[in-house]
Amino acid sequence: MTRKRERTPPVETPASSLAAAAAPASVEVTPRFLRVGDGYAATLVVTGYPAEVGPAWLEPLLSWPGRLDLALHIDPIPAPVAAGRLRTQRARFESSRRADAAKGKLADPYVEAAADDAADLAERLARGVSKLFRVGLYLTVHARTEAELLEACSQVKAAAASTLIEVQPATWRHLSGWTTTLPLATDSLQMRRTMDTAALAAAFPLASADLPAPLPGDPASTGGVLYGINPDSQGIVWWDRWSQENYNSIVLARSGAGKSYFVKLDVLRNLFQGVRVAVVDPEDEYLRLADAVGGTIVRLGASGVKINPLDLPVGDNRPDVLTRRGLFLHTLITVLLAEAPPPGERAALDRAILQTYRQAGITADPATHHRAAPLLKDLTAVLDADGDPAATQLAARLAPWVHGSFAGLFDGPTTTRPDGHLIVWSLRQLPDELRTVGQLLALDAIWRSVDAPGRAGRSVRRLVVVDEAWLLMRDGEGAKFLFKMSKAGRKRNAGLSVITQDVADVLGTDLGQAVVANAATQVLLKQAPQAIDRVADAFGLTAGERRMLLSARVGRGLLISGPQRTAFEAISSRAEHGLATTKPSDLDDEETEL
Repeated sequence: MTRKRERTPPVETPASSLAAAAAPASVEVTPRFLRVGDGYAATLVVTGYPAEVGPAWLEPLLSWPGRLDLALHIDPIPAPVAAGRLRTQRARFESSRRADAAKGKLADPYVEAAADDAADLAERLARGVSKLFRVGLYLTVHARTEAELLEACSQVKAAAASTLIEVQPATWRHLSGWTTTLPLATDSLQMRRTMDTAALAAAFPLASADLPAPLPGDPASTGGVLYGINPDSQGIVWWDRWSQENYNSIVLARSGAGKSYFVKLDVLRNLFQGVRVAVVDPEDEYLRLADAVGGTIVRLGASGVKINPLDLPVGDNRPDVLTRRGLFLHTLITVLLAEAPPPGERAALDRAILQTYRQAGITADPATHHRAAPLLKDLTAVLDADGDPAATQLAARLAPWVHGSFAGLFDGPTTTRPDGHLIVWSLRQLPDELRTVGQLLALDAIWRSVDAPGRAGRSVRRLVVVDEAWLLMRDGEGAKFLFKMSKAGRKRNAGLSVITQDVADVLGTDLGQAVVANAATQVLLKQAPQAIDRVADAFGLTAGERRMLLSARVGRGLLISGPQRTAFEAISSRAEHGLATTKPSDLDDEETEL
C-alpha cells in the first residue's frame, strides 16, 4: 500500500512577486520592434563614435524629452592584455605603411592618424596614466504606438548625429537589446568598442553641460544674474561674480560678436540688484541705457567739460594723499608724452609737482586740502622757472596740452563731480590723440570713488566697466593702472570688467596676461581665426571649444571660471534689447514704433 504524499504549495519568493507585479503581461517580438505590454520599444546600438569628445558629450541623448533607456556596459581590459592588443594593432598599421611605401603609394591619412593615436595610447598605458575598457552603448526607445515609435527613433538618431554618433537598429535582436538596457547587468548584444579612461570619463552619464549645483550641505546661491541659455542642454546659465574669489571679469571677442550687447545686459541686471556701476564708454554705446535708468553722463571733450588732473580726492584726509596724487601725475605725464620721461625730466617733474601745490597753499597737512587745486598750466610754469634744462625741455613737451590743440580738456577747474548709481564717461567727442588720456582720467576719477576712505563699511558693491580696453592696454602706464585696479578692487568690494576686441594687446603683454589671470570670470565670444591659437593657449580650450568659438553666432560664447566652463547664448527681454542693441535696423524700428 502506497501512501500518497501531500504536496505543499511553493512559497512565493520576493523576486517572483516582484516579477509578477512589474513584468509586462506579454512580449511580442518582431524584426523592427517589440510590443511590450501596451507599449512599443526598439533598441538602437551605437556603432560609430566621434574622433574627439568633450565633457558631457552624451548630454543630447540624456536630455532627449521622450522616454529613452540608455545603458553603458563597461568591461575593463587587464593591462597585459591591453598592451598585447595594442602591440598587435600597431604592427598591423606599420605593416600597412611599409606595404604602401613598397608599392609607391601615398600614405593613407586614416592609417597615419590611427597609428599615431595607437602610439600615443600605448605610451599612456605604459606610464599608467590610462587604462583600456570594452564599452557597449545601447539605447532603447519607448512609445505608445508604432507610428510614434518610428518618429521617436528618428528624433533620437538626429540627436545622436548632432554629436557625430552613429546608431543602427538592432534588427531581429530587439529582445536582446531590450534586456540589455534593463538593470540586469547583462550585455546580450556584445557590440562593444575599446575606449581609454579619458573617453570613458567624458561619457559618464551623470555629467552635465550645465554649471554644477551646490554640493549637499553647502548653502544655496542667492545672488547672480542671468547670462543666458545653455545651447547644449537648454538650461539656464546663472552666474554670480560676487561669490567668486575676485569680482573681475574679462570679455574677449572680435568686432560684431555681441560683446557690448552682453555687457550692457550684465550692467542692467547688476543695477537691479543695487550695484553701483561706472562705465568708460569710447563709442557712446551706453548713453541710451544711462538715460533710461536715470544715470549720469560725463561727455569728455564736449564744450565746457573740464577735468583737472591735479584735483585732490574730496574727503580723503589720509596723510599720504598728496604723495599718491603726485605719483598719478607721473603716470599721466608718461601717457601724455607716449613714453616715460628720462631720469632728469622725472626728477624735475617731481620737484615741480610739490612746488606747484605749495604755491597753491596745499601741503601734506589735510587742513589745506580743501583749497583750490592748481592747474596743469601752473605745473608747466613752475617747470619753466626751474632753471634746469631738463625741466625746460619737459615744459616744452607739455606745451600742446597746456596752450596748444589739446588744452581744451585741462585749461580750467573740474566742471563736474558725478555721483549716482550709474556713471557713464563718454569719450566719443575726444580726438583720437586724447582717447587714451581721457580713459585714464575717467579711471582715476572712478578709482577715487572706489577708494574713498570710510565708505559705508564698503558694503556697496561697485562695478567698473572699461569698454575697448585695448586703448589702455597698448600703453604701458595705462595697462599698469588697469592691473592695479584688478588687484586691489576686491578689497574695496569692487569688480573690474574689461572688454576688448584686440586680443593681441591683452595677451601679448605681461600686464595684459596679469589682468586676465586676475579675472575670475572669463567670457569668450566669437574669435577671429588669426587669434584663436593664442586664445586657445591662454585659456586651455579643447578642439571642440575652438570650433565653437570660430563658428559662434552673435551673442553665443563660453563662460570660464577656473575648472568650470559652459557655453551660453545671451538672451534679453524686448525692453532690454531696445537698450542694448546698436544695430541700425533695430534702432530704426524703435523710432518707427515711437
